[in-house]
Amino acid sequence: MFTPSDHDFMARALELAAQGLQTTTPNPRVGAVVVKDGAIVGEGWHRRAGEPHAEIVALAQAAGQARGATVYITLEPCSHFGRTPPCVDALIDNRVGRVVAAMEDPNPRVNGQGLERLRAAGIDVRCGLLQNEARELNIGFVSRMTRGRPWVRMKAAASLDGRTSLPDGTSQWITGEAARTDGHAWRARACAILSGIGTVRDDDPELTVRLVPASRQPLRVLVDSKLEVDLQAKCLRGGNALVACAIDNPDKESELRDRGCEVINLANAQGKVDLPALMRELGGRGVNELHVEAGHKLNGSLLREGCVDELLVYLAPSLLGNAVGMFDLAPPPELDKRTRLQFRSVDLVGDDLRVLARFAPQG
Repeated sequence: MFTPSDHDFMARALELAAQGLQTTTPNPRVGAVVVKDGAIVGEGWHRRAGEPHAEIVALAQAAGQARGATVYITLEPCSHFGRTPPCVDALIDNRVGRVVAAMEDPNPRVNGQGLERLRAAGIDVRCGLLQNEARELNIGFVSRMTRGRPWVRMKAAASLDGRTSLPDGTSQWITGEAARTDGHAWRARACAILSGIGTVRDDDPELTVRLVPASRQPLRVLVDSKLEVDLQAKCLRGGNALVACAIDNPDKESELRDRGCEVINLANAQGKVDLPALMRELGGRGVNELHVEAGHKLNGSLLREGCVDELLVYLAPSLLGNAVGMFDLAPPPELDKRTRLQFRSVDLVGDDLRVLARFAPQG
């Protein structure tokens, strides 16, 4: 169905799409390539919401050479009016001969309709080339469109025996500089960074991207059931912070708002923050990827509530013994009931190991 050249041109489109890794939120990361007579005559990628989509940029660069050309797009072209006009109209108006899409758009407003409109206009349409790669690039967008919540990636840094800090709370630095820099690269691609009041109280983190170039700072999300956060906490500086609580405290809420922070009450029956409700709230705000850097208690709660999709764990070549672990979880009743994971990748980053793992299918 697809030729080696098709694979090469779609791979180039994916390279272009990846340039929007940090900038496109809440939109998906999309790249496009226009090919005429076996040569690229136009290419583009979506930079940020409100700016031209990848297809429009690529067609403009093709400068009139698009008629009869093949257009490779990493995501089905949009068929509705949003901040910009439908991309299918531009493809039809330019009389392209063939469109190859990596995957259908999971957005219910599109979801196959764009491809059908192209077919109805007499354009040869193919879909599914390098679909897995395209899906991985937009895993957060797919999650938000299909589940109404972000893709949640939990990051932890630990010793080889799985310990994140000494009993007195000392944790800086277990891993090396290369691992910390790599962790900031993962922060940079996320739409929001979440932590808990325990981590903020003990470590006073900024929850910002600093060790790698960043064109924007993710939203900072603090889980603070009792609104105990110190108003001078670094994670509140400059606003761009959302505090999720489980009590009404008008005075504290007013002080937080004066600092540019937003406060939402999401109490559950136990008087804690309803974590699944928080995930839905963030999805409703356009958060595609959520990066978690929290302590073992909140980590355990997020895992128990089914709010985590992926673990990003840095393991240092050291042992800390009977110290604090990564996750506050009860042991399974028997070994066969343990939580099973699948390793996605294991890489050496400086002197440390980086493990990316997802939950294995059940049953």
